[in-house]
Amino acid sequence: MSEHSRFRRLFLRGAGLLGAGLVVNEAQAHHTDSHFDDKSAHQLVYQCNKADPDYIGHILFSCGEMLRTYGDDIELVVTAFGPGVNLLGKRPKRVIPSIHQERASSLASYGVAFHACGNTMDSLGWTKEDIVDYAEVVQVGAVDLMELQEKGFSYISW
Repeated sequence: MSEHSRFRRLFLRGAGLLGAGLVVNEAQAHHTDSHFDDKSAHQLVYQCNKADPDYIGHILFSCGEMLRTYGDDIELVVTAFGPGVNLLGKRPKRVIPSIHQERASSLASYGVAFHACGNTMDSLGWTKEDIVDYAEVVQVGAVDLMELQEKGFSYISW
């Protein structure tokens, strides 16, 4: 088990995710090759393509609920493209509430992967330095969604 997985499991078990005080199911770590050591029983990718605060709030809340439900036995990816990539910008071009940026950072510390569309970044004139450190740049957000689904990820879109 990786050091990250061990930390995540201990924290989730002891403190509850994001201060929610909820008990998380104890599970063995099994993850896919996208950013964990081995394969999880559950994989889920969220599409984030809008900068609307309510929309982003729903995605982040759902990620937290999935972590609370499945603990360390789920792999979550949020693929951001179009206006949704602003969630991952250090200086977003659209208004993103700071609470959403903080929540995304917190979720990333629990292993949620955030993928930023390189094509969208190019259209904004952004480089890797313009997005948060925990985000991974993928060439095309839609391709990322497709390839993750081909690997067995379930797909969620609001």
